[in-house]
Amino acid sequence: MIKHIAALGFIFLCTSIAWMILGATIFSRTDSPVSSELKSQVAASWGTAQQQSPPTASYNHQVVAEVKTDKGMKEVEKTETPPLSVDASKIDVVLNLKHRQKGLLWYSTYAVAFDGDYTFTNSSSQDQNVLFRLPFPASQAIYDDLVMSVDDQPLLVNYTNAGATGSARIAAGKTVLLHTGYRSQGLDSWEYDFGQGISQIRNFTLHMRTNFKDIDFPENTMSPTTKEETGDGWDLTWSYKNLVAGYEIGMTMPEKLQPGPLAGQISYFAPVSLFFFFFLMFVISTLRGIDLHPMNYFFFAAAFFSFHLLLAYLVDHISIHLAFIICSFVSTFLVVTYARLVVGMRFAALEAGLAQLIYLVLFSYAFFFKGFTGLSITIGSILTLFVVMQMTGRIRWVDKFAKARA
Repeated sequence: MIKHIAALGFIFLCTSIAWMILGATIFSRTDSPVSSELKSQVAASWGTAQQQSPPTASYNHQVVAEVKTDKGMKEVEKTETPPLSVDASKIDVVLNLKHRQKGLLWYSTYAVAFDGDYTFTNSSSQDQNVLFRLPFPASQAIYDDLVMSVDDQPLLVNYTNAGATGSARIAAGKTVLLHTGYRSQGLDSWEYDFGQGISQIRNFTLHMRTNFKDIDFPENTMSPTTKEETGDGWDLTWSYKNLVAGYEIGMTMPEKLQPGPLAGQISYFAPVSLFFFFFLMFVISTLRGIDLHPMNYFFFAAAFFSFHLLLAYLVDHISIHLAFIICSFVSTFLVVTYARLVVGMRFAALEAGLAQLIYLVLFSYAFFFKGFTGLSITIGSILTLFVVMQMTGRIRWVDKFAKARA
């Protein structure tokens, strides 16, 4: 009996080492420089994370200043550029998440439609040629249907690497409405930046619509003042009358289940599944007097390993869910058909097949539920312990081991 258990331990150890190597291989493929290059390729073709800042308005003003020279004081003309403050902001943002896959990883790409109405007032005593600037949220991005208008009058827009500019003649004391808008694409997150440091924001409203339910806000950003769930996402609103804050508004795009890291995590956890399977098969075979040789356990372990090996490379080509179903069927088919030849159909279908379904398939599927994996496996382990304790509570193990030695 001791040699039998030692042989099972050796098989378990060798298979566990194989799983560790497989898991390390999977993670090396997802964390390699090639994966970083893939993300750069996605950013190059789709766009990067975006951070939109409010537009600015300013005008050039000639002033006369006295400057001290060697010959005394001298009057010179200087050009000042006083800014016009934003009196009110009304912004609409629509975020449409569109995951894209490269290699073993999914990337959270999105399309954004931005519309902003900003109120400026020429507080000077003269008519001014005001220059409006709309900063681009990202330098590596595309912008379609970009518009800038003042009081419904389109501006002649010029473009630089930093953003778009347009000018309009504003009468003294007049309040105008600057309308801006564009459609673009980004990656991972979208943010609205009020400015550097502490900013004062007056009469501000930002309305955001998403086509995804799993919303998350980046660090150092404000939560919405109101939110309402829709059929496919959320309607979020940030509304402030007179706010002083050093935070931003933002949205982190939800990540799709990553097939590469998930396959690696399942591979690292596989020894736990095999341990429970070996333990249950050992108990059942001992109770029922079934003679299972260590070589039988070796082929059971090989069938378990085939699940993870096939999953590691199948997720490159098909969805993770379909790959999981195929791998589960293949591995279960190997175990059941082999156990049928070794013991019989009842043992193969009921004991071996059911145990594999629970400890390989269901335990591995628990990794699909982020945040509940540990709890699910713990509950399964406790239930297993309860069942085995009930099955073996009246067994005299001394007699069982004595028969085995005999």
